[in-house]
Amino acid sequence: MTRLSGNNSNRSVLLIGTLIAAALIGLAIWAMTHKAAAPTTSGDKAVNFNLANLPFDGKADAPVTVVAVEDFKCPACKNFQDTAAPELKTKYVDTGKVKWYTLIWPFISTQVARNPEDDSKYAAMAAKCVYDQKGNEGFSTYRDILFRAQQTETIVWATKSYLKQLASNVDGLDTGKFATCLDTDATAARVEADKKQAEDAGVSSTPTIFVNGKAVTITTDAVKDISAAIDTAAK
Repeated sequence: MTRLSGNNSNRSVLLIGTLIAAALIGLAIWAMTHKAAAPTTSGDKAVNFNLANLPFDGKADAPVTVVAVEDFKCPACKNFQDTAAPELKTKYVDTGKVKWYTLIWPFISTQVARNPEDDSKYAAMAAKCVYDQKGNEGFSTYRDILFRAQQTETIVWATKSYLKQLASNVDGLDTGKFATCLDTDATAARVEADKKQAEDAGVSSTPTIFVNGKAVTITTDAVKDISAAIDTAAK
């Protein structure tokens, strides 16, 4: 056991310093995952995502394309899905104006929380296993289940066994086939490809929202800011 040495005054100073350092570390972790999405492109140049194998919500011929870059372990992403996403879906996706893609960037577990296992990647792999079986609808269902089940970033909660348990709530899913897909890391290469896409686009925080390839600056009102970008793109 390590003890603080010195007189009472010195011990008090060291204790206060330790507490401040701990608070700053916690603040840094929070900021990395909770800061508002910022533009990641220069000027008017748009990112050309490869969307061929990405799940989406909406009609295939919708005139505006949105790409939401998220991590299932990201608290800010969960908040976005709980608050802003439903309103935007009703306003734009359900009306046929927007095709909404989800691109998972698994970074929190290893790059922020420094967990011993990369459960950000496990969750991304599991979501693709569901997508391979049940398509866009199945992916959207499982995405919502994962965000509802989310726990603290520093806990390895998205274990393969728990992901299998959660997958049993997806109607019509062949759970045996899903388990094999997850256990053999069958979708790992595609998850890495998505990760590279996000990093090549300059993404540095989640959620980051792109409208027709251009990153949206989110200030205090995500619905307002994203709506403005969509409306502009639709003109």
